[in-house]
Amino acid sequence: MDDIQLLNGERFKHDEILELMKSDDFYYGYLGKAALSSSSIKLLLDSPKKYKYVTEYGQKESSALSAGWLFHTAILEPEVFNSQIFVDVQSKNTKAYKLAKEEHGKVFTIKEKRDAERLADAFLRNEHALQLITDCEFEVPAIGIVQGYPFRGKADVLDKYRVVDLKTTSDLKAFPYAARKYGYDVQVYIYCELFNKPYEEFKFAAIDKGSLDIGIYDVSEEFYNSGKEKVTKALQTYQAFFIDGADLDSYCIKGTL
Repeated sequence: MDDIQLLNGERFKHDEILELMKSDDFYYGYLGKAALSSSSIKLLLDSPKKYKYVTEYGQKESSALSAGWLFHTAILEPEVFNSQIFVDVQSKNTKAYKLAKEEHGKVFTIKEKRDAERLADAFLRNEHALQLITDCEFEVPAIGIVQGYPFRGKADVLDKYRVVDLKTTSDLKAFPYAARKYGYDVQVYIYCELFNKPYEEFKFAAIDKGSLDIGIYDVSEEFYNSGKEKVTKALQTYQAFFIDGADLDSYCIKGTL
């Protein structure tokens, strides 16, 4: 396979960079600035200024993102989950929690641990969900050129038949609407390109954080095409402001109320 040229001009052999991508520091740190991702596209669609700020300074992790990450690791990387530091406090405002965070950086409460274990246990007890992740690879990185730009991605679950992405939701019945609201169509398009899969081989497995109900969703051609259109639009913004040199300070949204 051809070499990959990144946004910063650096070139890597494909096998070499895939090996490097096994490191979270390289994947999220170095490649966070040197390659685009589904998160990058969503930021660009929101605002090129926001994309620039988050790329340079990072984004504060929300409670929802932390909970989602713990759920993922409890299922896909239990050794990583078990290695986390959990503080036996009721609130993150306590002195004990703040001291632990100051000392260790990334820490969680016991409640967050129990919540993640509750979700993971329900997921693994469901035969349909379990079937999706049996005899598969987990947390598989990929990098490639999409519409002329370097993109990175990491499949939660991958085998020769499908890509599966795990999601948590506060309302499973509203998941089809949330999938569009939160740009999951962008992820579908990019991952299908990176992993060389047709959209028919992409599935979402979602769990309701309240009821613990499981939903397994196929992807339609319309959903895939919607993601493709969003990526094209976001890349036009990237080209204008970060390649062609349009004045970011003059960026302005105009409309009529």
